[in-house]
Amino acid sequence: MSDAAIASSSGGFGTGARAVWDVVLPVVVVVAVIIGAWYVACVPMNIKEALTQAERAGAVVEPAGAKERRDMSAVGLALANSAYARDTLNQERPRLPAPHQVGQELWNTTGGMVLNGKAFSKRSLIYHGWVTLSATVLGFAIGTVAGVGLAIGIVHSRVMNMAVMPWAIASQTIPILAIAPMIIVVLNSIGVTGLLPKALISAYLSFFPVAVGMVKGLRSPDNMQLDLLSTYSASQSETFWKLRLPSSMPYFFTSMKIGMAASLVGAIVGELPTGAVRGLGARLLAGSYYGQTVQIWAALFAAAILAAVLVGVIGLLQRMTLKKMGMVH
Repeated sequence: MSDAAIASSSGGFGTGARAVWDVVLPVVVVVAVIIGAWYVACVPMNIKEALTQAERAGAVVEPAGAKERRDMSAVGLALANSAYARDTLNQERPRLPAPHQVGQELWNTTGGMVLNGKAFSKRSLIYHGWVTLSATVLGFAIGTVAGVGLAIGIVHSRVMNMAVMPWAIASQTIPILAIAPMIIVVLNSIGVTGLLPKALISAYLSFFPVAVGMVKGLRSPDNMQLDLLSTYSASQSETFWKLRLPSSMPYFFTSMKIGMAASLVGAIVGELPTGAVRGLGARLLAGSYYGQTVQIWAALFAAAILAAVLVGVIGLLQRMTLKKMGMVH
């Protein structure tokens, strides 16, 4: 290989590495700042319990009086007893668990369970995540089909646009925490239990962003493009398949990302009012019942990771689809 070719290849590698670093560095900095602020926040949040434990062990703390301690702010109490800062980061039931405690709980209930052959035991977040994922995907599928169908009707029918769209918007003003128990109770009364009630709650939250995104996408072709097809005597269905639907794809995938996240929220909310024993919502309930804040935070992070994976999958499908359609390179 010539010197010029070597220089060119090394330059390309350096440019690529620099581009990756430019993307990774801001993420690393933001995560580091968040973790640092989290550790700092743990000290005033947990200082009272740390001082109580120290007093039981016979240590002298400042201020020592219970009344003085109540009158002081959490920050002031932490500053007056900075020697006990380390104790605030390793409590069994902290008000705010430290990042390493949440990370350890996540590992113990996921990777640790896998290594012990208990990936689908009732203590495993993999098991509970799978239960929530099942309701999320089913609800998302129902919501996506409903949203796309509604959008097609709204775009092609003036009556539906004027009659249905306002009701679709109004439906989203109802708090999901209020309607979820009603849906579950009504379905239970007719013998529908298990996965479907949670899926319907997920579908209720996910259909709206898909419908709005698809309406915007199907209406994205300009008048010049529509007039061009009209000059070729294209029918309404041909205009839909050859112009409106391809033009709506970027909007469709973007709305699906929002709909997927909303669907996951719906699945978790659907587990809360039923006293469920399976799913991430059930883990949140169990943690709140028994004061296991570390368990609560671990379940929250598991839900966030699950949402990120699902949205990432949709993003990958989006890139593959748009690349095949020639919309991205």
